[in-house]
Amino acid sequence: MGLEGAETAVQPQVTLLPTVNGSNPRYDGVDGHWPESPERSPCVAGIIPVIYYSVLLSLGLPVNVLTSVALARLAARTRKPSYHYLLALTASDIVTQVIIVFVGFLLQGAVLARQVPQAVVRTANILEFAANHASVWIAVLFTVDRYNALCRPLRHRATSSPGRTHRAIAAVIGVTLLTGIPFYWWLDVWRDADPPSTMDKLLKWAHCLIVYFIPCNVFLVTNSAIILRLRKRGQRGLRPLVSKSTAILLGVTSLFALLWAPRIIVMLYHLYVAPVHRDWRVHLALDIANMLAMLNTEVNFGLYCFISKTFRATVRQVICDVHMACALKSQPKQTVVELMLKSVGTEL
Repeated sequence: MGLEGAETAVQPQVTLLPTVNGSNPRYDGVDGHWPESPERSPCVAGIIPVIYYSVLLSLGLPVNVLTSVALARLAARTRKPSYHYLLALTASDIVTQVIIVFVGFLLQGAVLARQVPQAVVRTANILEFAANHASVWIAVLFTVDRYNALCRPLRHRATSSPGRTHRAIAAVIGVTLLTGIPFYWWLDVWRDADPPSTMDKLLKWAHCLIVYFIPCNVFLVTNSAIILRLRKRGQRGLRPLVSKSTAILLGVTSLFALLWAPRIIVMLYHLYVAPVHRDWRVHLALDIANMLAMLNTEVNFGLYCFISKTFRATVRQVICDVHMACALKSQPKQTVVELMLKSVGTEL
């Protein structure tokens, strides 16, 4: 799986592992054979991941839908590119929650106990990695847009438009779908009992580069340039204006870097030091790392509410509109007509 699903408490039958052909630094000292204890590493987390992902999905999906509706209203009202990027980012988070959390972790990992045809699993890998890549690289687009707005304001005003923003988002989504195709051959680390092949190493390194190292370098360079620009304004005696969009950018990129770092570290540790399949500590670390990475799909709502008063007001308006619509649907038709007549009479 793209983000390997949580293991259930039921473990499959243990089979003896084959000998290793050739030397591998991961298995030095075992005389060219696998270690004596071929048992699969136990899932010490138990059902905690299943409970965690169930709560994450039941809370995160409605929150992201609410966020997308509020951002759509702000994007239509203001026509600012930043709202379009944030809307696309929220939409990709929704797709990630559905494909990875629901289909991958809960449906395939917990309900079906991973008894899924291999072709279905490999096809799901493409969608999972494409969703991951889209979410991250839309954040990269948002970062570049904020950099241009602060460091090249005249050029940004001349070139930015909703149509250009939509084309950039569509291009990123198309490219990320293509980048997901090679991960059809991704090996499930929970059952990766053999030494990593060249293809396996390439795919895991490609995952780390595409989803973390390259985006984080872009975040570091652009955010550093933005902060340096704001400091120069302060040194000139001008008030360093930090817009809400810039504050949201710094928060989104910082949270992403912090929440995804454990998964990347554990993935490389699994590749070169100790495999998840054989070490319960790495198994547990990857469970926790995956939970932290998926938390990134729903923390943005709290960040937007904390920073932007406009976003908070729009969210309240959306909730009020939904409540009013539900209240009208629950009322008898005569009552609704009377309420409408009363409101018209009051206005007159």
